[in-house]
Amino acid sequence: MREPPVDVLERFNRTVLAAPDRIAVHAIGGDLSFAELERLSSRLAWILRERGLAPGSRVGVSLPRSTDLVVALLGIWRAGGVYVPLDPSYPQERLAAAVTGAGIRLVVSDQASLPWAENAQLISPTEAKISGDGRSAPSVRVSPDDAAYVIYTSGSTGRPKGVQATWGGVENLVAALETAGIYSPEPRVVGWNASVSFDASVQQWVRVCRGDTLVVIDEDHRTDPVRLRWLLDTYGVEDLDLTPSHWELLRTCLLTPSAGGSVPRLFMGGEPVPDRIWQEIAEAKAVGKIDAVNLYGPTECTVDATAGWIENGHSHIGRPLPGKRAYVLDGNLQPVPAHEIGELYLAGAGVAHGYIAQSALTAERFVADPFSSDGSRMYRTGDNVRWSDDGVLEFVGRADRQVKIRGFRVELGEIEAAMCSHPEVKTAVLVVRGDEALGDQLVAYYVADLAPSSADLRDHCAAVLPTYMLPAVFVRVDSIPLTVNGKVDRDRLLALHMVEADEGRAPEGPVEKLIADVWAEALRKEWIHADDDFFALGGHSLIALRLMARLKKELGVKLPVKAVYQHPRLRDLAQHVEASIQ
Repeated sequence: MREPPVDVLERFNRTVLAAPDRIAVHAIGGDLSFAELERLSSRLAWILRERGLAPGSRVGVSLPRSTDLVVALLGIWRAGGVYVPLDPSYPQERLAAAVTGAGIRLVVSDQASLPWAENAQLISPTEAKISGDGRSAPSVRVSPDDAAYVIYTSGSTGRPKGVQATWGGVENLVAALETAGIYSPEPRVVGWNASVSFDASVQQWVRVCRGDTLVVIDEDHRTDPVRLRWLLDTYGVEDLDLTPSHWELLRTCLLTPSAGGSVPRLFMGGEPVPDRIWQEIAEAKAVGKIDAVNLYGPTECTVDATAGWIENGHSHIGRPLPGKRAYVLDGNLQPVPAHEIGELYLAGAGVAHGYIAQSALTAERFVADPFSSDGSRMYRTGDNVRWSDDGVLEFVGRADRQVKIRGFRVELGEIEAAMCSHPEVKTAVLVVRGDEALGDQLVAYYVADLAPSSADLRDHCAAVLPTYMLPAVFVRVDSIPLTVNGKVDRDRLLALHMVEADEGRAPEGPVEKLIADVWAEALRKEWIHADDDFFALGGHSLIALRLMARLKKELGVKLPVKAVYQHPRLRDLAQHVEASIQ
């Protein structure tokens, strides 16, 4: 029988005692030793308790990637709280719904006010820095069944789902990855790459509790291969978590380190690894250039449930991690033979409590485990898989309408609900269109008597949906085609010729025209207008990188990728480029 895992806060306390002066965090805002991180997180924990935080209460966190973010998460845990990420880039309506749904009364933020959290008390991380309190963190006793964090994911009904994960799930996650040899026994330097609103972040940031040094990778560095290579070399990053889509952007800098630099072990996850990427990494591993593991798991099962080393052979999601159980079942919850496709159910350590204030959905997705006698539950993933001859799980596809877009889980029904809330839209259907150059893109087909413009629909959706859920293309149709069984015929929708309205003025001047030419080529658009938005047209970080390379070649101007994020509209980007040339 496996020994119960050690509480992660106890692990942190042991590290502080053993190596107080070792660096715990490298990030914007400076470095923190383990002693400094202990002191600041203890101060914040006391501040939270004095402001009314009771053990088990949920606390919002709305901070950029920085040392403050690490202090906030750890401080909330040390106060006995449950942290809830609230990404400031998300629409205010979505954030307000999370604050209300999770019953949040305290939010740790560096902002003076948050209009979407009017009834919550704001606590600045600066308070912990100026506090002279030298007390240790409050005495907190948590059980494995107590909640540790809540992460909101896309919901099929148009309402995001708040997944409540447990302390036991976090503790078992760390212990399982150690037992499987994925975490090294000795302390490592770990890159924190994922958004704190993405469940993969838990597996990354919590490593500071076991004594690893955390390098918080900000947006400027994570999307720019040159800057990322500098950061990896400067801090000696040894482990890096990323999605296959992010690999596409960074592959060159990861496969060709600088002189004296090293290639970190890669933790791939968030979306299926395409065969071509699997083979590319496997070939690099065979000659000693790289080491990588593929991790799979839904938010509802505390980040990672299965793992498999990427090496010669076919793409797969590996075997269950220690403490986890995986069942491949048919519609009657009976196991299917090897090679046959069934739905994946996960059980054992890490299964979350369920969804906040959504008991019916919790009962639908978290069901009794018929193969266990201890009354435990299993989670119905919605993923179709099969067992291979060599005992690994092969991912086949989704059993429902959930998709992954560059690592983010997206329920198509939530986007359809947002579109149908527009007063002119009668019905809408979302389809994923695969493109080798652009990657998977969301295409929205809709029926409307008075057709709103694409810009109008995009703005309407942007008021309630995060950027990664916005459709790249909006296509008006007279009616939604159906199959003979009366279901939406998505193949016929994809076959429709997508013609977008010819809206906006044409590009003027050499810089606007150059950018328009690059966008038209990269985004495969016939027309590009001066008021077009790069991301609304389907652009992403990889294409932005190509754009910057082209501008450097044609105009001799070197700009960071973040310039596209700061100036996504073509005419605004052109003005920025022109100012940089002068």
